[in-house]
Amino acid sequence: MRRGPSTVCDLHRPSLSRRGLLAAAAAGTAMGASAGIRRAEAALDGARSNAITPEAALTRLRDGNGRYVANTPANRDFAAGRAARAAAQYPIACIVGCADARVAPDFIFDQGPGDLFVVRVAGNFVTTDGLASLEYGVSVLGAPLILVLGHSDCGAVKATIDVMKTDATLPGHLPVLIDAIRPAVDLAEKARAQDPLAEAVAQNVRHSVRRLQQAGPILAETVAAGRVKVMGGFYDIGTGRVAML
Repeated sequence: MRRGPSTVCDLHRPSLSRRGLLAAAAAGTAMGASAGIRRAEAALDGARSNAITPEAALTRLRDGNGRYVANTPANRDFAAGRAARAAAQYPIACIVGCADARVAPDFIFDQGPGDLFVVRVAGNFVTTDGLASLEYGVSVLGAPLILVLGHSDCGAVKATIDVMKTDATLPGHLPVLIDAIRPAVDLAEKARAQDPLAEAVAQNVRHSVRRLQQAGPILAETVAAGRVKVMGGFYDIGTGRVAML
């Protein structure tokens, strides 16, 4: 049967084609997802998981290291928190660690993704770039604790000791490491410790802690106000234990 001529109403009637329906559905889904993300972000901002004292953050690190030493890590479903981590990060501590492949803070302290804001460089000393990263971790991300973590048998500290003894010249940019660690080795030599390397590692950590405590304007202010604590630690690779300095 032939259709009659189209009327004006027919010509202007909205067409709900399959393509149009799919586009509308996709737009609605996108709007719903966007709203869901905004609600999740608002919830996270309303209850920051790192809104804790520096002492509480340190306790979590100590407890985590205890689990690591005992080989009883906390069971985690990493996929479960993936959506929340995509919206924001709230680390409980900033770690200034060594680039040594055997020293992985997330494992050492048995913390999950998003728990630690880590700055690593061979010899775990503070560079200008590293300082800026720590300022970001404290002022923007709200981390209440900074831990400078040295470790046993540190190759960077050992190399500094050797260079200072032999007056050798290293290639490339390696002298930058030596110059940064040299003050700690000087202090260790004055202490006449039985284990010069371990003492130099400890002095290197303490040197960085003092520098961070006094680093203005951001860190010095937060430390003085008691909102952030800067501490040092020594990781024994053989036992897995971290001792606070």
